[in-house]
Amino acid sequence: MEPGGSAVTMDSLDLLLRSLPLLLKGALVTLKLLGVAATLSFSMGAVMGILTCERVKIPWLSRLVRSITFTLRAIPFFVQLLLVYFVLPELLGCNLGPFAASVIALGACSSGYVAQIVRCGLNAVPPTQWEGAFVLGLGPMRTLWHIILPQMVRNLLPAFNNELEQLLKSTAIVSSIGMLELTRMGMNIVSREMEPVTIYLTLALFYFSMSAGLGWLTKRLERRLAYA
Repeated sequence: MEPGGSAVTMDSLDLLLRSLPLLLKGALVTLKLLGVAATLSFSMGAVMGILTCERVKIPWLSRLVRSITFTLRAIPFFVQLLLVYFVLPELLGCNLGPFAASVIALGACSSGYVAQIVRCGLNAVPPTQWEGAFVLGLGPMRTLWHIILPQMVRNLLPAFNNELEQLLKSTAIVSSIGMLELTRMGMNIVSREMEPVTIYLTLALFYFSMSAGLGWLTKRLERRLAYA
């Protein structure tokens, strides 16, 4: 039993060493997807969250934005991905590659949840903070930027981190449209080598490490903001 077990271990190690460059390449694509999509998501979500909070509410615009955010949350991400990749190019008469479609779908879907986080965070800031800023002569936008948003970000960092981790995990779904990110790279290796255990366990370790890295960065930022 021991020689056989040792042979299996050596074969798995050899497969892992041969597959590692491709998996690292896929992980870099995943991180690139995450970075661009997160930038789009948090930018859109912050604007939509601000426009729907109680203090900055604009009647007709806020209702429209609230409807958009509900739609983005109500439709599953996979369906949004299919719509962006297959339907949107037909409507616009243009070509949309897998990377661009993945970024748009990831960013749009996530922005609906980010908007809710931002809206709830802004509404949770005591009204006295706004009133005190107005007494000091600050306008609504300066109050929002210099006083309200810093408090909101400090309090909601764990929620933002959760959404970022969810966005990271959602990148695996874009493999369905042929995007060569980490999951698709692993699936291609498995289809060639017929060794799913080693490769899929390694994929899980990659995602675990990236998620742990995001958590570590968030903790560092929390401590820094708390000190500030």
